[in-house]
Amino acid sequence: MKRRWKHNILIICFFTCLIGLMLVFFMRPKETSSVSERRKLAVMPQFTWNDIQDKSYMEDLETYLLDHFPFREELRRMKAYFAYDVLGQLENNDIYVVDGYAGKLEYPLRESSVEKAAEKMQALKNEYFPQGEVYYAIVPDKNYFLAGQNGYPSLDYGRMKNLMQEKLTDMTYIDIWDTLTMEDYYKTDTHWRQERLQQTVERLGEEMGFTQYLMSDYEVQEIPEFYGVYYGQSALPLSSEPLYYLTNDTIKTATQWSLETDKTQGIYISEEEAGFDKYNIYLSGAQALQVIKSPLARTQKRLIIFRDSFTSSLAPLLLEAYQEIILVDTRYISSTLLGEYVDFEEPDTQILFLYNTLLLNNSSMLK
Repeated sequence: MKRRWKHNILIICFFTCLIGLMLVFFMRPKETSSVSERRKLAVMPQFTWNDIQDKSYMEDLETYLLDHFPFREELRRMKAYFAYDVLGQLENNDIYVVDGYAGKLEYPLRESSVEKAAEKMQALKNEYFPQGEVYYAIVPDKNYFLAGQNGYPSLDYGRMKNLMQEKLTDMTYIDIWDTLTMEDYYKTDTHWRQERLQQTVERLGEEMGFTQYLMSDYEVQEIPEFYGVYYGQSALPLSSEPLYYLTNDTIKTATQWSLETDKTQGIYISEEEAGFDKYNIYLSGAQALQVIKSPLARTQKRLIIFRDSFTSSLAPLLLEAYQEIILVDTRYISSTLLGEYVDFEEPDTQILFLYNTLLLNNSSMLK
């Protein structure tokens, strides 16, 4: 009898919890987006016979239920704490944290990927600017400063640089690694901080011949609460940090045009326009092709940068030295189409490839 009573209590508790969760699910207001994950949440799918037949309705419904499960954020955080504090794991979802800096594991070095990236760069040179003045620089990711020194697996960065230099013998390599430190990157994001790039810009200027045109006089603007991509992925309550952007008369008068939107606007956009990722205030984020015009530039020179997202915050700091800067991101546009949009033969044109190590190690994204 006692056993049966315990059994009944368990059944009652189970159904109470089940019904309680259902009530919370239906009564709790539904969020439209997740700030921590920087994405929109799924909406309730419409019921149609066709969707039932091809099973898409059930898949969409499952996604909706998962996105709006009661206390979802709290459960994600509990899982992260359990992984770190109870199981003693050094990472969660491949995210690790050292002294407040969050990084994502990237290992091992994919030599074939690095070689393919170099081959794609060489193919672009051969096709569009065989006689051009071509430079390339590699941006180290945060793991270079954070992973190996703290016992986490890390890329062989020396081998990566050697592979690139072995392949790109007719391009000028600009080494910017010693101009950067861990403090030059955001604690919760992949990217570097624009306000700390002066030494990096000067190194590029020394090699490319524009140092004399650089300005160091900037107004500093602040966005007080910036949460980077690792904030959501780690599911830990990491602190926000300020995001700064630099401006002066040259930047204020410059404009950017985008192939994707066919829209001309200022160099920086508002927080609201940037959406979930505030880093997108710099040049509206990474896009297929952008043309920047700088009326107050101190030269008539032109620069074409084959870029990734790191260039978004760097390019505004070059507007004193170049009247026109063209940004090309071949993750979003096929390299075979570039001749239709960009004239590579205009005089006083320099070419710069600026890619970060994460992209080189995953170069299949380049088209």
